[in-house]
Amino acid sequence: MTINLTAEKRDILGKALEKSREDGKLPIVAYGAKKESANYFVDVKAFKKALEQAGESTVVSLQTPDGELDTLIHAIDNHPMSGEPIHADFLIIDKNKPIEVEVPFEFTGEAPAEKAGLMIVKVMHELEIEALPKDLPHEIMVDISTLVDLESRITVADLKLPAGVTAKVEGTEVVASVTEAGEEVKEEEVPVDLTAIEVEKKGKTDEEGAEGGETAPAEGEKK
Repeated sequence: MTINLTAEKRDILGKALEKSREDGKLPIVAYGAKKESANYFVDVKAFKKALEQAGESTVVSLQTPDGELDTLIHAIDNHPMSGEPIHADFLIIDKNKPIEVEVPFEFTGEAPAEKAGLMIVKVMHELEIEALPKDLPHEIMVDISTLVDLESRITVADLKLPAGVTAKVEGTEVVASVTEAGEEVKEEEVPVDLTAIEVEKKGKTDEEGAEGGETAPAEGEKK
């Protein structure tokens, strides 16, 4: 599934963006795939609809004055009070090259163990996968109806992944399990993805926060 979103060029930065936001325009920056980062506006209502349909793991075809860009919604800044999006990063991708993304789980079904008074523990909430952009799923379904007793568990190897999709974690990793009701469950610590952080730092040409502030662009980038 590919979502289309129209973008217009912008040369407005920092506090001057406030008026554009009031007019329903969302400032975005697109970067990646060895292309120079570029600033655009998109209609905020169209963006929210695209986000609802695409999430962060479905290709968004950004229709710009410079041509069509295949992208993923990479990061979103929201207003701290209203929660409305005030800025977004779009990662430009190559449709012909596999990419790695994290896709959320959608848990379905009813677990017999839960009906028996036990508790279902969702150990993982998303899965790191690799696939061509055209094969990226919006979500990965997990059927918990196989969880019947304390010995039951669902591992990555048990998942039915769509064609062309490969999990990037060990098949023995537990997705969901069963425990006694009331038993304290230690949450799994998620390691910080330094690579993703570095990519995000390199891609930004300007930071537009809730106050409409502006910071210096990353080294080597245009402002």
